[in-house]
Amino acid sequence: MSSKVEKTKNANEVKIEITIEAKKFEDAIKKVYFQSAKYFNIPGFRKGKAPIQIVEKYYGKEIFYEDAFNEVAPEAMEEAVKENNLEVVSKPDIDVKQIEKGKDVIFTAVVQTKPEVELGKYKGIEIKKIEYNVTDKDIENELKHMQEHNSRLITVEDRPVKKGDTAVIDFEGFVDGKAFDGGKGENYDLEIGSNTFIPGFEDQVIGMKIDEVKDVNVKFPDEYFSKDLAGKDATFKVTLHEIKKKELPKLDDEFAKDVSEFDTLEDLKKDIKEKQEKANADKAKYETEDAVIKAICDDMKVDIPSGMVETETENMLKDIENRLSYQGLKLEQYLKMMNKTEEEVKKEYEAQAIDAIKSRLALEAVVKAEKITVEEKEIEEKLKEMAKNYGKTADELKQNENVKNYIKSGIEAEKAVDFLVKNAKMK
Repeated sequence: MSSKVEKTKNANEVKIEITIEAKKFEDAIKKVYFQSAKYFNIPGFRKGKAPIQIVEKYYGKEIFYEDAFNEVAPEAMEEAVKENNLEVVSKPDIDVKQIEKGKDVIFTAVVQTKPEVELGKYKGIEIKKIEYNVTDKDIENELKHMQEHNSRLITVEDRPVKKGDTAVIDFEGFVDGKAFDGGKGENYDLEIGSNTFIPGFEDQVIGMKIDEVKDVNVKFPDEYFSKDLAGKDATFKVTLHEIKKKELPKLDDEFAKDVSEFDTLEDLKKDIKEKQEKANADKAKYETEDAVIKAICDDMKVDIPSGMVETETENMLKDIENRLSYQGLKLEQYLKMMNKTEEEVKKEYEAQAIDAIKSRLALEAVVKAEKITVEEKEIEEKLKEMAKNYGKTADELKQNENVKNYIKSGIEAEKAVDFLVKNAKMK
């Protein structure tokens, strides 16, 4: 295999011309033949037993060219990239120049490469000091959440429904006098004020008495997920069976014992404060780092290739797909519900993708400028952490160069961020 590289007229783009030896291509043809011979049925031969020369004569000599090319081209491409020290960030645009049995295979691949970054000011950047203090109100709110979480529902029989109650209802919805799919429920617990039903529905349940039957008139939102119902007027026949109200536990030492490992309410409050202070410190740290990186990105010069953006948006789409799978949904279902195509979603994420790429490139440039290094023992520690999470040994992960490079890059980025924050000026 041999290769030569030339720049194209476009920034961050090169054309690689790759030559694969005739013998290697012929060996690939033979391999492809043996893999697919069983599918050929030629008169005069048992199925799969016709010699390669007969198959080529019967179907044409080019019958195995495409598969053989796909057999040898990826490896040749990888070698050419390494040989020429290229950092490729896009899928190759392949053009086969010569492909014939007995001759060298020649093809070109146009690819985009990682861009050069021209850093602006990155030391002594001025940013607003970010800090969050824990107030008594914050602690009270957390205690209220804990009260809510540990509340119990008790039945109410001597009054109508009020906001905050849970109404146990039967309901059935009608549009233009006809019942619609999904519009019926029995003994449904509806928390009044939760805004889980169509706007206006819960407000009309307020004031209902036990065993009362009432028509609730609402209008579906224009952006409602069901096109058949969006923007339409509907009537729900509602029957109230039961009213329940929340009874909150008293905030005292007994409450603290019930909901935590602490014996007193004061100790519980102290713990809440400590946890909130840590959460606030983490939030401030993250936002400070984000502000510093954004400032550097705003002041640097870089021409981001479209291939990098395409890859980044594809990865974002995969992340969405993974998150949806945990909810039992497929990407196709989600797109249908949102009435969008994959391309439209990727387009929406384009600006976010560009920001993410800029951040990575900026940190890589800082690592290079400041000669930030990573020691082997630091990689070892991260490998041990990762091994625990994935149920493998550190030695197993160590065999994978891609994993090691990923960890090394991550540590470099962390160190670069630490460097930037330490050298920033807080106003």
